[in-house]
Amino acid sequence: MLILVLTVVLMALVFEFINGFHDTANSIATVVATKVLSPAQAIMLAAVTNLIGAFWGTAVAKTISSGLVDTGVVNVSLQVILCALLGGIIWNLFTWWRGLPSSSSHALIGGLCGAALAAADNNWGALIWSKTVGDWTKNEGLLWKVLLPMVTSPVAGFTLGIIMMVGLWALIAGMAKAGGLLGRLARPVWVNAFFGKAQLASAAYMGLAHGRNDAQKTMGIIALALLGAESAGALQGLPEWARFLEPDPGKDGIDSWIIVSCALVMAAGTAAGGWRIIKTLGHKMVKLHPIHGFAAETSSATILTVAAHFGMPVSTTHSISTAIMGVGFAKSSRALKWTVIERIVWAWILTFPAAGGLAYGLHWLLELVGWS
Repeated sequence: MLILVLTVVLMALVFEFINGFHDTANSIATVVATKVLSPAQAIMLAAVTNLIGAFWGTAVAKTISSGLVDTGVVNVSLQVILCALLGGIIWNLFTWWRGLPSSSSHALIGGLCGAALAAADNNWGALIWSKTVGDWTKNEGLLWKVLLPMVTSPVAGFTLGIIMMVGLWALIAGMAKAGGLLGRLARPVWVNAFFGKAQLASAAYMGLAHGRNDAQKTMGIIALALLGAESAGALQGLPEWARFLEPDPGKDGIDSWIIVSCALVMAAGTAAGGWRIIKTLGHKMVKLHPIHGFAAETSSATILTVAAHFGMPVSTTHSISTAIMGVGFAKSSRALKWTVIERIVWAWILTFPAAGGLAYGLHWLLELVGWS
């Protein structure tokens, strides 16, 4: 049983590594597209800021570990977690190969829901749809923590991207009208130079927000797996070297070694890069300049930071992609390449059911061979 526990933890870290290189584009596509940083420099910036961001709170991890699946209805066994992870990994690798910026968050959550449904013999009560804890900021369940943000975060990204872009243009126009020194600073050459520097800050902000939101999802999965293993008695009689696997009740199931491991592995995955998706986000949707990159990154990072504060596992991919779309739309609707956007949107729509279906099928196969 110890081997199975370690296999699940290892598979979770594999998912985290893939999440790192799959979603690297979320942090650096715009800063590469605007040529503010070289790809190598941008990846190093993203890796460092992702690492720092991963240590910044555990609200999202707690949502994944205890707010989506009702353990009173379904036994969240190690096999369930393994199938959930494999469903997310397979879908992530497929979309990476196709160069599509799909959501690792929704792949993981979809996999967890699919595997839990299979284990519960299609009892939809195994999923926590809505649970009122207090005021609306504390509500739990798929409706509040996943489905609602799944719709609102892309809308917010698109809208905030437009607002940021229009606001910056209004500021520059006001400076040009004022004349004098302000008028000279409003010239394109000075605007590009300023936002070329400012985009370093917005890219770092995006990296921090990405690490804070995405790294925590795998932390929650590992914590959920270990709590399930403990309740099943799989962690009894562990050898001394494996005692770190025993959950510490004082840390709400998110132990320090889980946080450190996920942070380091995600940073390593980020450093490995994800060039196919970087090309799609940074070059294929719309032509970007430093001011556009600054607006898109700032908009997306703000959404992610707010969502992480409320424990919402929001898709980093959706927020940055729609922020880029909003910025492009503010330029001109004709500036957007709608055929590319259509492919991206289809990947978003299919991610949750595809990863869930894969996890469901994998668990069904395990039951078929008698290992569930």
